[in-house]
Amino acid sequence: MNLDALRSDTPGTAHGIHLLAAGSALMARPVITAVKDHLDLEVQIGGYEAHARQRDQLEGVYDSVATLVGGRADEIALVENATVAWCQAFYALPFEPGDRVITCEAEYGANYVAYLQRVRRDGIVVDVAPSTPSGHLDTEALDAMIDDRVKLIATTWIPTNGGLVNPAAEIGRVARAHGVPYLLDACQAAGQMPVDVEELGCDFLSATGRKFLRGPRGTGFLWVRGELISDLEPPMIDHYAADWVATNTYELRPDARRFENWENAYALRAGLGVAVDYALDLGLDTIQERAWGLAARLRAGLSDIDGAQVRDLGDQQCAIVSFTIEGVDPVARVAELRAGGISIGATDPASTRLDAEARDLPMMFRAAPHYYNTEAEVDALLDALT
Repeated sequence: MNLDALRSDTPGTAHGIHLLAAGSALMARPVITAVKDHLDLEVQIGGYEAHARQRDQLEGVYDSVATLVGGRADEIALVENATVAWCQAFYALPFEPGDRVITCEAEYGANYVAYLQRVRRDGIVVDVAPSTPSGHLDTEALDAMIDDRVKLIATTWIPTNGGLVNPAAEIGRVARAHGVPYLLDACQAAGQMPVDVEELGCDFLSATGRKFLRGPRGTGFLWVRGELISDLEPPMIDHYAADWVATNTYELRPDARRFENWENAYALRAGLGVAVDYALDLGLDTIQERAWGLAARLRAGLSDIDGAQVRDLGDQQCAIVSFTIEGVDPVARVAELRAGGISIGATDPASTRLDAEARDLPMMFRAAPHYYNTEAEVDALLDALT
C-alpha cells in the first residue's frame, strides 16, 4: 500500500483523525467525484435523463458487488442500507407457528427486534446458540440444536462491537449439512476482509456501503443464492419488482431485483460502485492485514493505560476495538475527543443486548481504524486517552 497516495486520495484525513470506520468511513476522492458528477448531471439535464445517460455505469454496480462477494450480478439487489437488505430476506421467508430461528449471542439489535416482531406476529421461536469460551458461536452446539422445526440460521459475522469474528464458514457448513437456509449479516465485514459466498455457504448476505467499503451513506446490498430467488415473495413489491401483466395478475422479476423498488438514489449508487471497485483494486486481503494490524496496535496500547480494559472477544479479532476506562464516561469523552479532532464512538449495550447482559457490559468506547489511518494517529488517540 502506498499510504501517502491513499491519504492524499482521502480528503477527510486532512481534517482530523478519523478512527470510526465501523460507523461511517471516510470516502475516497473517486467515490466523492462519482456522487457529485451524477448530481451535477441531474442538475443539468434532469434525473431521468441522467439515469439514462449513465445506465451502463449504473448497471455495472451489480457486477462490481457480485465480484466483491463471489456471486453473480443477477443475485444482487441494491437497496438503501444493510438493514433493508437483511429485512428483505428475513421477511420473505414464510414462517409458521412453532418454526425455529437460531441466532448468535452477538446478534445486532436491528435484527433481533425483527425476530421479536415475528415471534409476536407469526408465533416463531427464537433460539440462541451458545458461545465458546473465547466468545464466538459454538458450531458443535449449533449442530446439536437443529431439528426439523429449524427453518433459518441467522447470524452476524462481525458484531457492531466486541472485535469478534464469528466462524461464518463453519456455520455455513452446518446449515448445508442440515439443509437449513442461512442468512448472514456482513454489515461490518464487507470492505475490511474477503467475502466469498460460496466459501461461506450462506444463502443470503446483507451489507452496507458506508462502513469499511467507504461508500456513501444510504447504500447497501443483498445477495441471494440464485436457485432460491424464484421461491421467495418479497415482503413489499412495486412495478419494478414485478410486472403488472393483467388486471388481476403480476409476475415477479426472475432475478434478485425483485427485492428492490423502482426509485433509487442513483448518485449514491454510482458512488457505491466506485467504492467497491476501489476496495477490489487494493485487495481485500491487503486491506484486512492493514486494518487489523492497526487495531492490534490500539489494543496493545490500551493495555498500558491505567483503568483501561479491552472488551473484545474471539480467536480472531477484527478492526473494531471496544474498551472501557474506569471512571470515564464514554459518551462525554467521545464528545471531547471529537472537539479535539479525534473521532471514535461510544456503543450502547442495547445494540448487542444478549452479549452485553451475558458479560455485564456497560457503555463502551468503540474505535475502528481503517487502512488509510497511520500508526501515529492510533498513538495520538492513545495519548489523548492517557
